[in-house]
Amino acid sequence: MAEENLLSLEDKDEDEIDETLAERIIGLSEMFPESLRNTTCSLCSLSLNYARLLYSLTRSVAWIFVSSATIIVLPALFESERAQAQEQQLQQQRQILLGPNAAVSGSAPGLLPGVGSAPPRV
Repeated sequence: MAEENLLSLEDKDEDEIDETLAERIIGLSEMFPESLRNTTCSLCSLSLNYARLLYSLTRSVAWIFVSSATIIVLPALFESERAQAQEQQLQQQRQILLGPNAAVSGSAPGLLPGVGSAPPRV
């Protein structure tokens, strides 16, 4: 008799294992009043809609920020590179025309090499 009760309990446990998670949630949802279920569903839908809206706005703001920064910053970078290349070219021309020490010692344009800097005092 005790063995039959154990077997019947095991059979009942096996039947409960076959129940899916969705079935359990549906079964549990029937415990709550309809108004609470509707309110919860509305809040979840509203939260999802706000998350989508926030994601969309974040994408738009990021696009505007990145494109504006690109339009503003890239020309400045190109101009500074051009100015550096031009300065380097002028230094090379000075070095060719005035000798290897001209690029270092003649800092002011139009001065002879070594004239722009005073000798150190001891």
